[in-house]
Amino acid sequence: MASETVVRRTEQWFVQQGAPTMIEGYGFRSHVLPRMLPALAFVAVGSLAWLVLQQSAGLSRWVLLGVIVAVMVSTWVLLSLFVRGMPDFSPRMTVLLLVAYAVIPVITPLVQFAIDTEFIAPDGDEKPESVWGALVWFVVVFGFAFVATMLATTYGLGALLKAAIRHVIADLGNSVHLLGRALPPMLFVTLFLFFTGELWQAMNQLLWPRVSLVVLLFASITVLAAAARLRDEIGRVEQDLRPEVLKTACKGTPLSGVDVAEPLPPKRLNGRQTRNLLVMLAIRQLVQAAVIGLALFAFFVVLGLIVVTPAIAELWIGQRPEMSWPGVPSAMLRNATLFAAFGSMYFSVTSMSDAEHRRQFFAPVLEKVERTLEVRAVYLDVRERAAA
Repeated sequence: MASETVVRRTEQWFVQQGAPTMIEGYGFRSHVLPRMLPALAFVAVGSLAWLVLQQSAGLSRWVLLGVIVAVMVSTWVLLSLFVRGMPDFSPRMTVLLLVAYAVIPVITPLVQFAIDTEFIAPDGDEKPESVWGALVWFVVVFGFAFVATMLATTYGLGALLKAAIRHVIADLGNSVHLLGRALPPMLFVTLFLFFTGELWQAMNQLLWPRVSLVVLLFASITVLAAAARLRDEIGRVEQDLRPEVLKTACKGTPLSGVDVAEPLPPKRLNGRQTRNLLVMLAIRQLVQAAVIGLALFAFFVVLGLIVVTPAIAELWIGQRPEMSWPGVPSAMLRNATLFAAFGSMYFSVTSMSDAEHRRQFFAPVLEKVERTLEVRAVYLDVRERAAA
């Protein structure tokens, strides 16, 4: 019984470390869906807010919205406490939950249509026929929320993102060093392009949705380059499973009291587990790229405010520039966003081939990966002994 408790607590430790796929028998029904439940319930209850916005006005609208928000938060908290025990849903319960979630985006617009014949769709169209557009809109939103939640839960993205942000905040000295190393070459590549009149003309006409697509394109290139390079990093990870190494690795985990008398054989990883480790490395790399991007954005905004007056911007653009705030042309903010995205992509791609950067910023993450694999080896050994 004690061994089963240790196994259970170790599985919770894997979830907290952002490596849930290391759990033996990890699957959608047994592990992923239960942990998705708070987020799915949050989205489902949140759909009621749309009905309130359509059917009420004045003070009653805000009171009802406040109640709904309170219910959403309470539901999230209560279900989060429930799933910490890692419940195992039966096949019948799994089907019931999935059907209930799938029905909600269909029922919500139909209820609104039944209450109000002058149906108001999410896009503001008041034609009764727009109920079909609302159905499609709700189904797409709920489907996207389900897929995003499933991927985030499967690979522990929330825990990994929080850990990466904690590393950046705690390791502020390295972050300053990172900016000191990264900003000069980035500025050398991009600084003079910032003062290109044709680019200001393009950015004055380019709307923010299109700028977002450009940023997404740069982010996709960063992810693809990181995926190719980080597979090499995973290949360098060693599984040193000697007793003294395993004892050190298990300190601070539920397995800290487990005695390992002899070396354990290395455990082979499946495809999902390898992808989980890749995500663990990629998240840290992308957070570093985001730090570089924010620093570049801030630099170009400050530079633009100092150098580029509205009169100069009008001269470059050839017409009165669109203004976001007094004295701040929208083209300047879009330019800064563009160069920040390009600079972070350039740094992320080039830094992965830099030995010093890998030693300084990747070594701690690789050590975390190695420790995770060492703890997993002890966990599997304890689990096998508990099952025997």
